[in-house]
Amino acid sequence: MSSLDKLVYMANQIGKFFASQGPEQAAAGTADHIKKFWDPRMRAAIYEYVEAGGRGLDLSARRAIELLKEAESKKLKN
Repeated sequence: MSSLDKLVYMANQIGKFFASQGPEQAAAGTADHIKKFWDPRMRAAIYEYVEAGGRGLDLSARRAIELLKEAESKKLKN
């Protein structure tokens, strides 16, 4: 299993944990967890992975990554 496979697996597991809260809350909870606990290099790698198609990511995990990337982009612009 490659390191990207591990990141995808972890993101999906986090998303599954929050799934009972509904799609938007699951994405927000997953994004918050990744922001708090993932190293910046891990986040950068998953952002690139999503840009390349993000194969294997569940919907809530993909949305969480997109939310994080948008937030970081806004933060850099300000």
